[in-house]
Amino acid sequence: MEEDTSPSSIKEQVTETPHSLDAETPQWHKTIDAIVPAIVAIKFCTVRPFDTERVGYSNATGFVVDKNRGIVLTNRHVVRPGPVVAEGVFLNHEEVILHPIYRDPVHDFGFYRFNPKDVKFMEIAEVPLAPDEAKVGVEIRSLGNDAGEKLSILSGTLARLDRPAPEYGEDKYNDFNTFYYQSASSISGGSSGSPVINIHGRAIGMVAGGKTSAASSFFIPLQRVLRALRIIQSGNLNVPRGTLQCIFGHSPYDEVRRLGLQRDTEAKFRARDPTMNGLLIVNQVIKGGPVDGILEPGDILISMGGNPLATFLELESHLDDTIGSVTKIEIERGGNPLTLEATVGDLHAITPCTFLEMGGGILQPLSYQQAKNYRLPVGSVHVTSEGAMFGSCNIRKGSIIVSVANKAVPTLLDFENEISKFAHGQRVPVKHFSVVDRHQERVAVLYIDRSWHPMQRWVRDDEAGLWHCHPSPEPSNPEYVPKSGSASPLQGSPGAVDKALRSLVMVSFHIPYLVDGVSSDGYLGTGVIVDAEKGWVVVDKNTVPIPIGDLEINFGGTLEIPAQAFF
Repeated sequence: MEEDTSPSSIKEQVTETPHSLDAETPQWHKTIDAIVPAIVAIKFCTVRPFDTERVGYSNATGFVVDKNRGIVLTNRHVVRPGPVVAEGVFLNHEEVILHPIYRDPVHDFGFYRFNPKDVKFMEIAEVPLAPDEAKVGVEIRSLGNDAGEKLSILSGTLARLDRPAPEYGEDKYNDFNTFYYQSASSISGGSSGSPVINIHGRAIGMVAGGKTSAASSFFIPLQRVLRALRIIQSGNLNVPRGTLQCIFGHSPYDEVRRLGLQRDTEAKFRARDPTMNGLLIVNQVIKGGPVDGILEPGDILISMGGNPLATFLELESHLDDTIGSVTKIEIERGGNPLTLEATVGDLHAITPCTFLEMGGGILQPLSYQQAKNYRLPVGSVHVTSEGAMFGSCNIRKGSIIVSVANKAVPTLLDFENEISKFAHGQRVPVKHFSVVDRHQERVAVLYIDRSWHPMQRWVRDDEAGLWHCHPSPEPSNPEYVPKSGSASPLQGSPGAVDKALRSLVMVSFHIPYLVDGVSSDGYLGTGVIVDAEKGWVVVDKNTVPIPIGDLEINFGGTLEIPAQAFF
């Protein structure tokens, strides 16, 4: 498995910037001088956990691809699928505010936008994209913010154009349904988004990742990037992206034969393109997707819409052009040819662009990425961060919420509508399960908090590059009055012991914000009633370390009432 070299995983290492440009031909000097003014060092802060990304600060690289519109190309894991604050720094140390305008739902590329008028003391350059010039053996240079350095120039040679997409871990972002390029050049996380240029000064790839245990760098091809850029330049930020919610792999002919590939079929594909050495096969089908129950793992893809398909590029070109249409799929399964049909879905429609914030936690629709990682349906209510409210009842990060008060909540909107009915202080049964243990459903009693944290929905606006906040509905009866009850006191020996036992209570304290050096958001201890008429309870400071929080007192293990810390 490849090691993650995204910005969040890099520890700073001070090394001498490589300058061995093999006698540095005048042409390379000229090319690099022309490209450097287009390089942007990106500093970005992820302000909310979202999808596979955590809160944090990182450095990366981008490069200008349209200087008139101020469009910067970089990686998807730099643009981020969730809320992000970013700024770009040019070579002359001029800073610009970057607004995210597009991130691909699957592939590791995205675009920021800045105002070109904010750059006043240098002439901005742009890097042209030339994906068709990527060839094995081409000498390349990568210019970027390597390991946090201002500018590093790394050299290499393209060795592969058909490498599988790197995998960084089950709970992290992983690209799929595409080839990657590979080169032997040691990069680090700050290089993410660096242009991979040829001697003519044209970008033929973009740095996406690599192995820290070896001198291997992985670059994303630019064919689909160029298509997206042209659509955005036309004024449309809605780049059409089709999907079957199916993960394909590319296997060589000898392996595909073991799955039942017919000799005649192999001969036709070899004659069609002698440079290709394999075919696409089905690796995984997402539950509830367009081809669930139609395609199966191990199916060999032959054609779609009557057009033979042997590469990811051909596959995606067909899907992107047929969104909402029924397409004919020809496969071979176990040596038998089959013709099937499926409706091509909209990839953006299953890509989360909203989240619900409540009780200090974050909930969002389960993304395509996470559905693939954990083999679950897209769109389920996913706990991205539990916060104080969900964490206090052991609904942890990575949980899927199934129902609220015995009412099914298959979508985030359903969950918001149901949970909005309950006022502050009410307790609600919530059925849930963990993505790593889907067969074990649990029921938790959720204490509704509307005091410390507002309940609100955030929605992404790509036109503005911002996220807008919308308050969630208020409950019809916002005041919750607890019911009175009786408790069975602890029983002991007659006399002083019995009296002492009756004065003992259990105190639980939940903290909404970890401030003033507290190490946990929940504490449990014993209290002593010192004035029954006034309701005063003495407790140690290890149980109630700070005044900020919610107190509950339990009598005899049968009655629980809210309390307040007044000293």
